Amino acid sequence: MNLHIIAGLRAALVLLVLSLPFAPSGAYAKSEQEIDAGVDAALAMFKKDVKGAEDYLKGAKGVLVMPNVTKAGFVIGGQSGQGALRIDGKTVGYYQMGAGSIGFQAGYQEANFVYLFLTQEALDNFRASNKWTAGMDFGITVVDVGTGASLDTLKAKSSIVAFAFGKRGLMGGWSAKGTKFTKLPSSKATAQ
Repeated sequence: MNLHIIAGLRAALVLLVLSLPFAPSGAYAKSEQEIDAGVDAALAMFKKDVKGAEDYLKGAKGVLVMPNVTKAGFVIGGQSGQGALRIDGKTVGYYQMGAGSIGFQAGYQEANFVYLFLTQEALDNFRASNKWTAGMDFGITVVDVGTGASLDTLKAKSSIVAFAFGKRGLMGGWSAKGTKFTKLPSSKATAQ
């Protein structure tokens, strides 16, 4: 195949992916009320669908909930969503989640994500950063929703545990490592 055609196809794919709603821009920004409603719905689904969810939530120092995260791609892909960090059931901050990837991939998927901060140190590290990358300072364990592992078992593996659930659409593979979280401005979130 001609190199000019390949370069043109690559450029077209980049433009297609960049046109998807992954960037944290004002055009796609949700209100705090919309984010909180999505977080409430995702937590209700988490409690219903994940064995041991109540124990996980009680044992966590903080819970970051990213409802309806969109992941799409064709060779070049990305994912994006907005959610909230809750401590003792109260929202303390709003965040934008984003990640990009290049490789064999095709499809579209939506899912809910819950990140449990199992140690105070991991939670404090996350809250102290305006831009935090998963897996850089603290390891993350991705848990299959059907495992039913005990909280002690999860703590022994990592200080942060991530669950993906409520998936809709078709797209294989997900890794928490390298996902970036950016703190959003907030009018009601409490200070550290």
